[in-house]
Amino acid sequence: MTKTISEINEKIRSGQAVVVTAEEIIGIVEEKGVEEAAKAIDVVTTGTFGPMCSSGAYFNLGHSAPRIKIGGGKATLNDVPLYTGLAAVDVFLGVTAMPEDDPRNKTYPGSFDYGGGHVIEELVAGKDVKLEATAYGTDCYPRKKVETLVRLEEMNEAVLFNIRNAYQNYNVGVNLSDKTIYTYMGTLKRNLGNANYCSAGQLSPLLNDPLYKTIGIGTKIFLGGGIGYVSWQGTQHNPGVPRGENDMPHRPSGTLAVIGDLKQMKSAWLRGISMRGYGTTMAVGVGVPIPILSEDVLRYTSVKDEEIFAPIVDYSEAYPGRKPDVLGEVSYSDLKSGKIEVSGKEVPTASISSYSKAVEIAHTLKDWILKGDFLLTDPVTPLPGLEDGIQFKPLNERWEE
Repeated sequence: MTKTISEINEKIRSGQAVVVTAEEIIGIVEEKGVEEAAKAIDVVTTGTFGPMCSSGAYFNLGHSAPRIKIGGGKATLNDVPLYTGLAAVDVFLGVTAMPEDDPRNKTYPGSFDYGGGHVIEELVAGKDVKLEATAYGTDCYPRKKVETLVRLEEMNEAVLFNIRNAYQNYNVGVNLSDKTIYTYMGTLKRNLGNANYCSAGQLSPLLNDPLYKTIGIGTKIFLGGGIGYVSWQGTQHNPGVPRGENDMPHRPSGTLAVIGDLKQMKSAWLRGISMRGYGTTMAVGVGVPIPILSEDVLRYTSVKDEEIFAPIVDYSEAYPGRKPDVLGEVSYSDLKSGKIEVSGKEVPTASISSYSKAVEIAHTLKDWILKGDFLLTDPVTPLPGLEDGIQFKPLNERWEE
């Protein structure tokens, strides 16, 4: 049994497409089997919602009168610094950027109350934000200073551009030391006091297409409550990790670089986050449709939490020291049960991503497709996979102490 994206799109246009979420497909396959389910189902929708630090947005702010060359100068939005090394009024805002006067971890652990992710959330919510910029002045751009309020709708362009989102599996963070530590995996209590993880498991996009058979450059997706596209493989994309017989990676693996029009997104799906003792970031909602082109593709989408395993990593020594030590592997069904066993100790678990929000994203994307408002795209080229031999290479030895 094979289908094409063109054939599936015709069914979407005519209102005949059968679309289910990655959660719903599990029961369908258990009842009908892979062969019958693959014939019946056209699209499986996925979702994830959690902190994604490698995110940001670029803006064309529009020109003042007289003109100002912000490029090469300094600029902030709500006191959060922008990258200005582009053209006159093109700037980039990263979600981990913070005001210059934020104390960071001088008072440990820092609270990190406000950053780039919060600015993006406020812009998408329709709020005014304060723009301040200084420049050195040129004959064609004579103005040297501007201070004004700006809104998203007033900008010429506003584009969400995230260079690493939707990680394909990730670590479970624990702490073997005798003091509490503060990490991008959240607060980790001393002596294995807790275990934090960050994945939607059976709903996560790249875990439903582990070998990138349908997801590639040009794939149309749900991004931040609007429409986006996969623009490239994400940074640290690393398909060549250990995998199970079901092809599920047992380590952090593939990633996506994604892009979309910020003006059509919603603040519910782009939320600024403060991580105590670590910094600021943003929770991003991503949903990817999986076209059921074959039985193999369908089989992957029916993966269950008990069939996906994540590595348990100590963030007090092994992770910061770049040691390969893994304390064990654990399934997402065990993680979601609320407790796991690590080194003979029962440890409570918590997710820093939201499964309920991932479910909502998958259902929203399903509804868009069923209404005919969202057609699938044929990727221009697939993501690099195992056959491409891509491996994430650690820093050169010259950076070692």
